[in-house]
Amino acid sequence: MHPHTELRFINESIGYGVFATKFIPKGTITWILDELDQKFDEGYIASLDSILRDRLLKYCFRDEHGQYILCWDIARYVNHSFNSTLIATPYKFELAARDLYPGDEITDDYGYFNLDKPFYCFPEIGTTRIKVMPDDILHYYPEWDRTAAEAMQHFNRVEQPLKHLIDPTLAGKVSAIAAGHEKMDSLLSCYYDRSSTLKAAS
Repeated sequence: MHPHTELRFINESIGYGVFATKFIPKGTITWILDELDQKFDEGYIASLDSILRDRLLKYCFRDEHGQYILCWDIARYVNHSFNSTLIATPYKFELAARDLYPGDEITDDYGYFNLDKPFYCFPEIGTTRIKVMPDDILHYYPEWDRTAAEAMQHFNRVEQPLKHLIDPTLAGKVSAIAAGHEKMDSLLSCYYDRSSTLKAAS
């Protein structure tokens, strides 16, 4: 997570959340996948005791290959919001979708996390959505693509303390996009297609 964030207790219903401690401008990398984040395949998850499995799944998301990702740092406590302050990208990092001020909560839309089952949410102003579905990327990717592209326009104008952690195989692509020489890939590429996995297994 961005160094200017911290874990705070919110209330008994929500539990903990992640908050900005200093100004984080729009377009800043706020989270990035790194070598300490753990990856688990479906077989390992299925082999676990049910109590351990439930605890692990509470804090995991799935990538486009179906692997379960457990963030090692406070990123696993980032809460959901349909009006999220972060936006995912296809490049293994997330950007601030707007300027974040001290005390602002860091939130994600769990719709791009390939959840295994629907996630029911607290009501929010400005949206009719009431739950996150496993296939939300298929429905909302155009909106998320626009948000990510807009945030990316600020990438080279702001301080990027996590930039050195960008996957070397993606660094050239990210630089070209930030410079306006290439377009961003769609978040649709982050979708985990369970149907293809089932077909391969049959």
